[in-house]
Amino acid sequence: MSFDDLISDIIATVIGGSILALLFFWIREKFFPYPNIVGHWYFETHTTKASYQPYEGRVLRYMAILWREGNRVQGTIEKIHETSSNGEKEYIGKDRTRGVVEGCLEQNYFTKDRLFLHVVEDGPRRESINFYEIMIKADHNMDGTFTSTIADQDGTTIWQRAKF
Repeated sequence: MSFDDLISDIIATVIGGSILALLFFWIREKFFPYPNIVGHWYFETHTTKASYQPYEGRVLRYMAILWREGNRVQGTIEKIHETSSNGEKEYIGKDRTRGVVEGCLEQNYFTKDRLFLHVVEDGPRRESINFYEIMIKADHNMDGTFTSTIADQDGTTIWQRAKF
């Protein structure tokens, strides 16, 4: 093999590899894009287990605004409704508790994408931590599970674009 043959083989390999990389990138972007989770969401949590008995069966509703940079997700939430053993309560204005969202998006090619969110909620008595593991069903609905440091709660969560 001569030096000229070696150089032409190297150039052909580099060009072929570059074309193949661009083709894979285009296929990923065209057929496997990130799900559209950016924007306004409403979500509901249903407590199925808690160390404090009155919290079992409690339903909380929140509104969230999420944005995404790559697979990193950030946002804010506000608690807007509660249904518990004490009845129903709507939270308006200054009565709403707020929280900060951080998380990541797990993009899967053969199964549904998943969203992992860590929320620090500034409650009326103390700060609490909530963790959500959410399966993305479509651009307008998601569901999954949550766990919270308030009364060691566990339960299910439903996310949607429209109000409940």
